[in-house]
Amino acid sequence: MSGDVQVGPSDQDDVSRLRGVAGHGDLGGHGELGGEPADQRRIVVVAHNLRSAHNVGSVMRTGEVFAVDTLHVTGFTPYPQHPGDERDPILAARQTRRLAKAAAGAERTMPWKRHDDVQELLDALRADGFTVVGLEIDPNAVGLGDYRPDTQVALVLGDEVRGISPELRAQCDVLLQIPMYGRKSSLNVSVAAGIALYALRTA
Repeated sequence: MSGDVQVGPSDQDDVSRLRGVAGHGDLGGHGELGGEPADQRRIVVVAHNLRSAHNVGSVMRTGEVFAVDTLHVTGFTPYPQHPGDERDPILAARQTRRLAKAAAGAERTMPWKRHDDVQELLDALRADGFTVVGLEIDPNAVGLGDYRPDTQVALVLGDEVRGISPELRAQCDVLLQIPMYGRKSSLNVSVAAGIALYALRTA
């Protein structure tokens, strides 16, 4: 797609080798929960207009744990510094430092791509056989526990303040909602992404 930037690990064997390995201080393990995913479902994440570099880093780290194929960043979502980066070098370095603190190394192993046009990206993913699933509190949303995902899922995350815009919600095939049982009625976007990715991976 025109204007897109594709970057990420140069050696996919390194990515496969690193996935599923829990380091010191991490919560994780090996066995049936480590290494390759239990099924062959393909999952990608579309992070549109996320404001916080920390949230992006956290999504990268969580994406690695649940074997997400690719993180697609669109809008003003921060992303790691890369060769040919057209952002102001100081801004790019600052965003990368903040992102890396939460990513804990996943910024070097999680494949990611930046796209200028989120609509064009969703159309391309759908043409490739992905079901576009938006994670959002919405009257028309399906409860996460009731959803049976297809073999290829693109999970869309939105702005921390406003969520996924009405226009972008209309472009999703399905909207998913995490049930809330306490007094709070919303979650941090990276926390919500982790819950959704676990459900999609293990469904």
